[in-house]
Amino acid sequence: MPENRANAHVIGAGLAGSEAAWQLAQRGVHVTLLEMRPLQSSPAHRTGLCAELVCSNSLRGGDPERNAVGLLHEEMRRLNSLVLAAADANRVPAGGALAVDRTQFSTFIQQKIASHPRITLLTTECHEPPANHPCIIATGPLTSAALIPWMEKNLGQDRLFFFDALAPIVAADSIDMNRTWKQSRYNKGGDDYINCPMDRDTYQTFVSLLREAATAKLHEFEQDIPFFEGCLPIEVMAARGMDTLRFGPMKPIGLTNPNDGGRQPWAVVQLRQDNHSATLWNIVGFQTRMTWPEQQRIFRTIPGLEHAEFERLGAIHRNTFINSPLLLDRHLRLRHREELFFAGQITGVEGYVESAACGLIAGIFMAGQLLDGQLPAPPPATTALGALLNHVTQPPVKKFEPMNVNFGLFPPLLDKTSKKYRKAELARRALTDLNFWLPTIVTKP
Repeated sequence: MPENRANAHVIGAGLAGSEAAWQLAQRGVHVTLLEMRPLQSSPAHRTGLCAELVCSNSLRGGDPERNAVGLLHEEMRRLNSLVLAAADANRVPAGGALAVDRTQFSTFIQQKIASHPRITLLTTECHEPPANHPCIIATGPLTSAALIPWMEKNLGQDRLFFFDALAPIVAADSIDMNRTWKQSRYNKGGDDYINCPMDRDTYQTFVSLLREAATAKLHEFEQDIPFFEGCLPIEVMAARGMDTLRFGPMKPIGLTNPNDGGRQPWAVVQLRQDNHSATLWNIVGFQTRMTWPEQQRIFRTIPGLEHAEFERLGAIHRNTFINSPLLLDRHLRLRHREELFFAGQITGVEGYVESAACGLIAGIFMAGQLLDGQLPAPPPATTALGALLNHVTQPPVKKFEPMNVNFGLFPPLLDKTSKKYRKAELARRALTDLNFWLPTIVTKP
């Protein structure tokens, strides 16, 4: 094998890029890791360190049997993740969450990257990936303006997005179906929606809560985010008038409540199926800038959602991401350019851990292609890694949107399991299947 076949570039030394470079180098590939900071900073970053945490210092829940991100932690540990090693070495008290000392965390990763004999860390702003050379693009949600023209030309302007307006997503088994019913408006399309009815008093109280809710503080660079009429925050609509929502996303027209003698409710909150297995349901039209605690408090006043488990909460923020299911194959490669891989938040994963996990798996895939001459099999869909990979590479039920890892992305269990033990059983199945997959990706320098 020619020596230059065992060389690769990674653009972006954030969580995904640093993890991808580490996985490649540990497997014998010589990596040039390109990072524009500190020569050129982004609006959110403050240092030139690799893998800087720009917002929270939390990598979220750590219990694999209680939440999917905790399971993702464990899977990444078993794959010798640099990011999880840094987190474990620089952990600070945070109850059941995995939180870190930000500076020490990034310094740990910076030192590991800088001292690795197969990684060359260069400070430069890229305008395009190196021609005809293996490269992982891991430039994140604040991709440099210098690289955007290349992306628009090579990916298509209609497949590149700069703005997120996300509605909350609820776990199906946490919805009280005794208080709701399934029906499409005017019965068109079958029983496609779950409907949560409100009488007049409940609706008016709900609108008042929205008007008084605390909203998330925007970054300075997000102050100019436009609110499009087609995706206004729910609290902005509520502020326009008491009946605005009744004539917008909560309109009851064409719906009849069988639990109330077939009468039309005063207002209705609709949930739409969000994945093929119907384990996730999207609250239609409820994109919001409310803080996460406020969202949970207020949305649980909706009839039928009193005990809702939110697998994703609403958001409106600046974000650069690609339409990955149209552009990438199952190995995160650009479909018409097998030497180009994408990783991290630019693929449509949300969150620190998910971004690092995406970089980890992209590094493993590219190492197999370069050193073994073939791509390893993707991780099983029953694992957290596999479920996350499926989200960004498989055609969605509706339009593609960024997503955190959650148990709703996993294939249902074959055997019926009580809700109390379902997550633990999903975790047990995931780790069992991961252990069978691990020997298939062993690549030695």
